[in-house]
Amino acid sequence: MTHNTIQTDINDQLAAIAQKHLFIETLKTRNSDSLDFHEVSVWGIQAALEAAYAAGLAAAREVK
Repeated sequence: MTHNTIQTDINDQLAAIAQKHLFIETLKTRNSDSLDFHEVSVWGIQAALEAAYAAGLAAAREVK
């Protein structure tokens, strides 16, 4: 895998986590406060962090 492919995969995974757990449509900057800043629950943040951690563990296991 190339570096760009890996980075794209990571960005896709993070975007999916943001959508599922934080209800954020995109992680791309849209230069609008109402679109770029979000009010998020602490349990949503925890769920997103847990999902990102689990994705990292899964990726590390694939490398071995």
